[in-house]
Amino acid sequence: MARYKKRQSFTALAVLILLITIAGCSGDDAPVQALEPTRSSMCALDGMLLLDYPGPKGQILYNDGEREFYCDTVELLSIYLRPEQQKRIRAIFTQDMGKADWKEPRSHWIDAKEAYYVQGSKLHGSMGPTFAAFANKEDAESFIKEHGGKPLRFDQITIDMVDLRGGAKHDHSM
Repeated sequence: MARYKKRQSFTALAVLILLITIAGCSGDDAPVQALEPTRSSMCALDGMLLLDYPGPKGQILYNDGEREFYCDTVELLSIYLRPEQQKRIRAIFTQDMGKADWKEPRSHWIDAKEAYYVQGSKLHGSMGPTFAAFANKEDAESFIKEHGGKPLRFDQITIDMVDLRGGAKHDHSM
């Protein structure tokens, strides 16, 4: 009988430890959501108010819970692709321009790593030339037909492509 009680206590303890472990892990694996910027949301790089500018925006959620907004996908991708990026990233989001209005993009946040991108279109974002992002390939192709550009997937974008100098290209002729 004493042996049975010890075994029962050990089993109960093992189940309790398992439940605590599962509960502790579920927070890290829970899906995260993008947040909608407010009128006062500022770009982490330059302090620009996000809602004052056209084109797709971005946001990064870090493992420590900090969230940063970016007024342009070029800024978002530049931060993400920096070789010196040390903060651990939990999620990266951009807006689906197949659904959002280019001039005043709101909502329609998608996982930036899963997006289809268009580089070099006639439309500019807050920082000049930008990457238009789309949830599906068909919307990206339609955008290219209307506005030009080159299709890319997230893993094809390199640090050299995310030039933070904007469209001016630093003309020194003056």
